[in-house]
Amino acid sequence: MILSIDLEVKNGGILLTTHPSKDIVGTKGKELKGSHIVLCVTGSVAAIQSPEIARTLMRHGAEVFVVMSSMAQKIIHPDLMEWATGNSAITELTGKIEHVALAGEHPGRADLVLVAPATANTISKISCGIDDTTVTSVVSTAFGSQIPIVIVPAMHGSMYNHPILTENIKKLETLGVEFVGPRIEEGKAKIAETSEIVDAVIRKLSVGQDFSGFHLLVTAGPTMEHIDPIRVITNRSSGKMGIAIAEEAVKRGADVTVVYGSGSVAPPSEASTIYVETTEQMREAVYTELKSKKHNVLIAVAAAADWTPKKPYPYKISTHKTSSLNVKLKPTKKIIDQVKKVSPNTFLVAFRAEYKLPKKKLIESAYKRLLEAQADLVVVNDIGKKGAGFGTETNEVLIIDKEKKVTHVPLASKREVAKKILDVVNEKIRPK
Repeated sequence: MILSIDLEVKNGGILLTTHPSKDIVGTKGKELKGSHIVLCVTGSVAAIQSPEIARTLMRHGAEVFVVMSSMAQKIIHPDLMEWATGNSAITELTGKIEHVALAGEHPGRADLVLVAPATANTISKISCGIDDTTVTSVVSTAFGSQIPIVIVPAMHGSMYNHPILTENIKKLETLGVEFVGPRIEEGKAKIAETSEIVDAVIRKLSVGQDFSGFHLLVTAGPTMEHIDPIRVITNRSSGKMGIAIAEEAVKRGADVTVVYGSGSVAPPSEASTIYVETTEQMREAVYTELKSKKHNVLIAVAAAADWTPKKPYPYKISTHKTSSLNVKLKPTKKIIDQVKKVSPNTFLVAFRAEYKLPKKKLIESAYKRLLEAQADLVVVNDIGKKGAGFGTETNEVLIIDKEKKVTHVPLASKREVAKKILDVVNEKIRPK
């Protein structure tokens, strides 16, 4: 088990590992399950409450990342916040562009930025668009990415009553920022109680747990077929679409298992992940899961290789000894074709990628595949369209059901597309 964690930028997202302090995650509730929260700490003496805020958020299911201003570090040590969250505190911005990794416009971004405590100085800087500290840079980036922002003021009463600060708070509220507190006591604008702060975060991130109690099996990423021990046949899939669906399903309360090929993004830590390499391994893993557990839904997003060498070489083929190479291929067995025989009651969502087809042909091709696999839905995209291909952060899809009803999801982030797909799945699996 890895006993420490560093924030790493990996394909624009956040890479998570395990830390003993995370044992408390979800011990009080699951309201924030699957949520990534950035806790920004500024130079108020109320920063001594930040570890408690972080750990309470974690106890309700959140993953918490801490960003500290230089003044905050004079009040509490970054090591304390690392202990509290299990994640290294961000104390400066480096070539890793931590503010973008946390709050940039990409699928792995945070779900909410919480500034607690927030000084008068930081609030005014945020309202004026000044980003000259770690905290203000993260908040500025969050604004641009439309990430929800919650600010918890803490300062002397006379500072809180400054008319310019009052104007700045009103300005931020009109921009959608939510303020929590302060408590006016002993001539001070004291930070709100931890329970009040956490309740505000839960309300802000409240999403329907419409998949609570459901078991979802998701295949994601490409598979590889060996020509020899070194060389493989594969495709350009990154796994981002499948992982986006897994992340969204986790957030909506599902028990998620991911059967994952050689994708380039990390699966959600809250999901069970089965790593595979070849199409046959993925097929076996899927069937084993379906036979051993009740999975309500299978969403087959993976770009499993369609061809495999008839006879892989057991040794590395030397280019010094061979001037040409002929590799005979055979089709791989289609994973979704046997799903309904193995698990008839599992709701099957097939995925299909096409290249530069007119919309009518795109629909016909996808619907034919739905019928062949006895799928309940098919999701098709044209990878020839800009922004809808392999490895992109966005996608555009058509969702087609058994009645040939077509739902068009315009070009959007893969997380947004995942939401739309799960919305349609939810409509179909709920009792009428």
